[in-house]
Order: sequence, then C-alpha cells, then structure tokens
Amino acid sequence: MNFKPLLIGVVASTLFAACTTVPLTGRKQFNAVSDSEVNQSAAQSYSQLLSDPKTTVIRGTSDAQRIKNIGIRLSTAIEKYLKDNGYGDQYNFKWEFNLIQSKEVNAWCMPGGKVAVYSGILPVTQTDAGLATVLAHEIGHAIAHHSAERISQQMVAQGVGGILGSASSTSNNSTVSVINQLYGVGGPLVLLSYSRNQESEADRLGLTFMAMAGYDPHEALNFWQRMASRSQGSSTPEFLSDHPSDARRVADIESRIPEAMKYYHR
Repeated sequence: MNFKPLLIGVVASTLFAACTTVPLTGRKQFNAVSDSEVNQSAAQSYSQLLSDPKTTVIRGTSDAQRIKNIGIRLSTAIEKYLKDNGYGDQYNFKWEFNLIQSKEVNAWCMPGGKVAVYSGILPVTQTDAGLATVLAHEIGHAIAHHSAERISQQMVAQGVGGILGSASSTSNNSTVSVINQLYGVGGPLVLLSYSRNQESEADRLGLTFMAMAGYDPHEALNFWQRMASRSQGSSTPEFLSDHPSDARRVADIESRIPEAMKYYHR
C-alpha cells in the first residue's frame, strides 16, 4: 500500500484545520497550537512574574485603579463584539490588569487576557484615552492570536511532526516544550516579539476596540505622536521594537480612523 498519498492528505487536512480567521480584519492565519495550551502557559508565566520578589506590583493607587477600570471597559466591549459576531466560543479569557513599577516604556497582553502596564509609560499615555490606546493595541495581539501564530511558525521550523501532534492533542509534549520555552515557564519571563504586519494589525484592532469602549480613536494619533517624539534622538523604547516606523504607523492609523469611528459611541 502506498502511504504517501495518505500522509499528504493527513498533512493537508491538518494544515487546513489549523487555519483560523482574525476577528474584524478577516485575515487568515496558520495556528497549530490550542488556545488552552497557550493560555495556560501564559497564565503560569504571568503568575510567576507577579509573585517574583523582583517585581513590584503597584496596587491601591489611582493609576492602578485607572488601568483596571479602562481594562474592564475595553474587555467588556470586546467580549460583546466577539459574542455578537459568532466568535464567543473561541475565546475564554480570564482578564487581569496590573500596573508594574518599572522605568520601561512598555506594556503587553499575554494570551488569555493577562495584561501588564509598566509605570514608565504613564507619562506618555497621559490621559485615559492614551491608556486605552495602549491597552487596546496590546489586547489586539491577544485577540488576533499573534502569540499562537508565532509559536506555530516556530513549530514549523521544528518539523511537521510537531504540528501534527499539537493539532491533535492539547497535551503534546513538543508543543508544551515550545510554549514553555517561548514564555519562560520555569525561568525568566520571555515575551514574544511580533512582526511588523502583526503590529499593524494590532494597531487596526486597537483603534476599533477603543472606539467600541467609547474612547475617541483620534486620541490614538496623539499618543503615537508623543511616542514618536520620545524616540527621536534616543534609543528605541522596548514598546516600539520591531514596530513599523513612526511615520508609517501614524499615517496608517490616520487612514484607519474612519473605519474605527463606525464603532464609536460616547
């Protein structure tokens, strides 16, 4: 019996099953790892970070409460959109929003809704709308499954066998190993970097998400212009690493504002 056609069929069907669609943008992406695996590993890393003696989590301040309030406002609006548009079953986020003491101009959202904002970015965000811009952008990465997409790309580099295993089992050892390695489970926290295309997609999603939550998307331009001014003549902040150029980003965001305004209600 010739097993080659069978093998090709199995691989093809697996790759087809691993294709998912990003909400709102409609982009097709290759995703060969389960949400439960990625979310569980991300939650584990997030918990380790918050409990690390070297990490100072700011609690009980007005800024910490602002971040939680804005985060809840965004996540509520996003979940409603996902549910209303047939994506509700694909997301089971356990949202957390924390402010961390650090000079870094940075923020991120892990898969599953685990969000951290570093205090160093607050002088740049300035307003609630500025914070909403940052949070919505980072949440955009999680909603678009960008981490799973990057992990899947890593698994491609390690061979088709890993992809087949991860697509058919939520406890595949090779999959868990890759996720743990990329998220630093059992060691220092490691955050995935995103491609420029993914960053642009997160910008687009972020604009619309902040609009859904009642924040004027035009305010995103003010934030990114402040970030651009800050980066001139100095090293690029971590928050901007692997991102589109300042001019390109501002121009792209400006062109996307009409789309986002369709979802804006004060």
